[in-house]
Amino acid sequence: MTAGEPSALPAVPARMVSFALVLAAGLQLSSAAPAADASMPRALLVPERETTLVAQMLGTVQKLGGEMGAAFRQGAVLVRFDCNEQRARAGMARAELDAAQQQHQAKIRLQGLSAAGEVEVSLAAAAVAKARAQVEVGSAQLSQCTVAAPFAGRIARLHVKEFQGVNVGQPLVEIVSSGPLRIRLNLPSRWLAWLEPGRPFGLRVDETGRSYPARVVAINARVDPASQTVEVEGRLLQDHAELLAGMSGNARFDVPER
Repeated sequence: MTAGEPSALPAVPARMVSFALVLAAGLQLSSAAPAADASMPRALLVPERETTLVAQMLGTVQKLGGEMGAAFRQGAVLVRFDCNEQRARAGMARAELDAAQQQHQAKIRLQGLSAAGEVEVSLAAAAVAKARAQVEVGSAQLSQCTVAAPFAGRIARLHVKEFQGVNVGQPLVEIVSSGPLRIRLNLPSRWLAWLEPGRPFGLRVDETGRSYPARVVAINARVDPASQTVEVEGRLLQDHAELLAGMSGNARFDVPER
């Protein structure tokens, strides 16, 4: 380079230029992206009640009360076990109770004839009590041969099949209750200034593309300090056959102007 000639600018690597262009484009897109509508938070549909019924005995499944998705009424038998052995044991217990009672009555008569002492009568009475307890145990075991529905609803999942052996505590069937579904959602904590149980709102469900009226039924007593939200539970005003637990959508609230 000769004297008086302007100095050349240092060359910029091509990769740095590309990174700068990508960064600028990203900033432009993020600033142009619309902000999420806080008045339409996400919501999840959940059943009023749900539970998993488990086996209370060791045995073999004889019959199931329905397939996955089947509806049932409260008290309906959902699982029936093969209980031939339990019925036989219950019959033996009843026979032993009858024999013990007859023996006790005989001891009482002999005591009246001074042919049996107080100790013999007491032992016979104790044998009756023991035999009666065995009958109660047998009845309790027989009651575990059928698993009844604690509420009306539908079968969500079957964990066993007919003729399958199960152990005590093994899951049998998952059930969900029928009736209007509940709605779980997290709302901005600043809404607590006007949010209260009974407040109406609408829910647009993604899977159906329709909107349904609902109302707030419960508000959590604690605010999440990290997200500045509060957990809220709502309920649909009516039962809709097309809606299933697990569906989700957006809840729309009429937010008061400040």
